[in-house]
Amino acid sequence: MAQVHNYYPDCPEAFVVGLARNGDRDAFEDLVNRRQSSIRYLMRSCCHNNELADDLAQQVFIQVWLKIHTLKDARAFGGWVRTVAISVWLSHGKKKKDALNESRALDDDEPLSERSENESSSLERDLTAALKKLGEPVRNCIVLNYQVGLTHTEIAELLEMPLGTVKSHILRGTLKLREHLSAYVDVEIPQ
Repeated sequence: MAQVHNYYPDCPEAFVVGLARNGDRDAFEDLVNRRQSSIRYLMRSCCHNNELADDLAQQVFIQVWLKIHTLKDARAFGGWVRTVAISVWLSHGKKKKDALNESRALDDDEPLSERSENESSSLERDLTAALKKLGEPVRNCIVLNYQVGLTHTEIAELLEMPLGTVKSHILRGTLKLREHLSAYVDVEIPQ
């Protein structure tokens, strides 16, 4: 019998999802190959740590394998995987309170790096430091909105927060980031 899985890359994703929902490991492997780059990028955008992002991406695909049978519409796979990824990231944050407490321990008076010749890497460091100074709910809303690209409504649903609270967190967080990054007035902040 010919190995059918050799044809998976040429098949529509919804078809492959349907096979994976029924326990086809080769189909699932194809889905991982299709989506791993975007999920790793999403995790890196969320946590700003490449090694942690890779670990979280692995956890995402473990969760996807365990839960794929619950996906009702195979055509919604991409959005569903993104939701699983955000849930894994948020869950990691809740489980790792020590890490969050360490990031909160940054003194508000801690100076951000001086502008240097390598301004973009300096800006990235300073942006990461400024994000760490925000409270967890505000930081989550900022990251999900600006870096992940979710709408206020999507964030409210995902974080189970009132829409007005999400909007307030994003507004206040944005103002604090501008204040912390005021040395970069002429530099466009990367998203």
